[in-house]
Amino acid sequence: MFFRRIASSEKIDLSSYVPSEDEEFMNASQRAYFRAKLVAWRNDILREARETLDHLAEESANHPDLADRASSETDRAIELRARDRQRKLISKIDAALQRIEDGTYGYCEETGEPIGIKRLDARPIATLSIEAQERHERREKVYRDE
Repeated sequence: MFFRRIASSEKIDLSSYVPSEDEEFMNASQRAYFRAKLVAWRNDILREARETLDHLAEESANHPDLADRASSETDRAIELRARDRQRKLISKIDAALQRIEDGTYGYCEETGEPIGIKRLDARPIATLSIEAQERHERREKVYRDE
């Protein structure tokens, strides 16, 4: 399969462009659109992480009441679990950005076929086409049920 190198200077306004199935798959505009979408998503996650750290630092007060302390610790554990999921998501976003740079973004890792604009718009970190993802989930279910 042939992939084109992407210029890193491509920029796009997310509010003025919507990728379409009618245009050439992963053309310069689509690559710039998905790059901008991924970078914005990553920046939102990092901003939320900073806010969480600030909140946890403020919340570190010792609660004299055991119920308040238990509630606070539960909230803290939930926040930290959510941040850990977000950390893993950032690594997937970084991998997707790298695939854009490599010219492999938007193509299924299993089949090499285009993933599809609608799927990528809904899940920009997708690495498998819908069909390949369904096969993967069926295999996973079979092994999990045994």
